[in-house]
Amino acid sequence: MTPIVSIRGLSKTYASGFRALGDVNLDIHRGEILALLGPNGAGKTTLISIVCGIVNPTSGTVRVDGHDIVRDYRAARAMIGLVPQELTTDAFETPWNALSFSRGLFGKPADPAHVEKVLRDLSLWEKRDQRIMTLSGGMKRRLLIGKALAHEPRILFLDEPTAGVDVELRQDMWRLVRTLRDSGVTIILTTHYIDEAEEMADRIGVINRGALMLVEDKVELMRKLGRKQLTLQLHDPLSVLPAALGRYQLELAKGGHELTYTYDAANDASGISTLLDDLDRAGIRFRDLQTSQSSLEEIFVSLVTERR
Repeated sequence: MTPIVSIRGLSKTYASGFRALGDVNLDIHRGEILALLGPNGAGKTTLISIVCGIVNPTSGTVRVDGHDIVRDYRAARAMIGLVPQELTTDAFETPWNALSFSRGLFGKPADPAHVEKVLRDLSLWEKRDQRIMTLSGGMKRRLLIGKALAHEPRILFLDEPTAGVDVELRQDMWRLVRTLRDSGVTIILTTHYIDEAEEMADRIGVINRGALMLVEDKVELMRKLGRKQLTLQLHDPLSVLPAALGRYQLELAKGGHELTYTYDAANDASGISTLLDDLDRAGIRFRDLQTSQSSLEEIFVSLVTERR
């Protein structure tokens, strides 16, 4: 399938000499939710800004549904909606007029029914005629999404969409994003909330120091890079591990009452049954056991830390 966004050899070096992006290659699939994770200054916003035509690249190409973002700017930009981090709105305008104006900027004919639908979907219909200055921070955040959707884009970039938003509103926005994806809109979001990426994304991209370290299906990423732990609650405490168990990655904890075995989640032959047999032969009994797998947050932290 032809990607809806194709990025090749994309780099950006500012006049100061700071290299924000270096040789980024990325294909974004139609109808997916792609989450871009990275620490502050990693290059996430620069990448989005280049694709959206706000920042000029130093080198490389970007094609949006086949349209080059430089040579065929208007067609490429018409495909895209952008929700920036900053709450940039006209304080004296109303939500209704703000969406109508945004739609007109892209040469779209007036469509009151579409504007009404967007405002209703964002729970802003009752506020449609109030000045934006009277809206809460969460409402202003939703209004930015509405403005980005006013011209019916097929690609939506969300740059930290739930920053400063309360938990309940975050859940509402997650539902809205899923609804948009189900309608065929491709979603690319940057986020500092790793649980947000874990909850919503189909694929995860990790950016650090201007380099795209990996892009992977979320489930496959956690399978390949995650680690599992088997924790045994021992019947009798141990002061030291028997030498016969030295080949396993075992750790004693909680005063010798707990034994932890760490193994590769991608390795089906994890050796748990062999370990349990060896524990039995060593006369080590246990009262209970449980398994756990590393979270996306732990995987992200390990990736960024290892490659500094």
